[in-house]
Amino acid sequence: MANTFCVTITHCMTDPDKATLGFVVANAAQGSEKETMVFLSSDGVHCAVAETIAKIDEGAPFAPLKDLIEKFIKAGGKIYVCTPCMKKRNIAEADLIYGATPAGGAALVEWLGNGSPAVAY
Repeated sequence: MANTFCVTITHCMTDPDKATLGFVVANAAQGSEKETMVFLSSDGVHCAVAETIAKIDEGAPFAPLKDLIEKFIKAGGKIYVCTPCMKKRNIAEADLIYGATPAGGAALVEWLGNGSPAVAY
């Protein structure tokens, strides 16, 4: 069984419920002692922008997105943000939250190439 896990998130502003669920699952994987990576692409890159995530709260039983992301990072989770997707949306590296790293698709391919299971939201 792989000791890694990957959650890809392609929604944030377009479907905040999917962004929230993606980070709920990422926290569960990280809490299960899986080295966990979240890969943000398409609209999902907005999950790495503080102003955006501060506004997303799907309500009970879910924690606000900002809290879920902070918990994930504090637990050692990795967040990679698609660089071309950032550029398309005029998001600069300086706009990213602490713990989010710009990366290309090669980072995702490398992670998955080592046998990591993955889910997508």
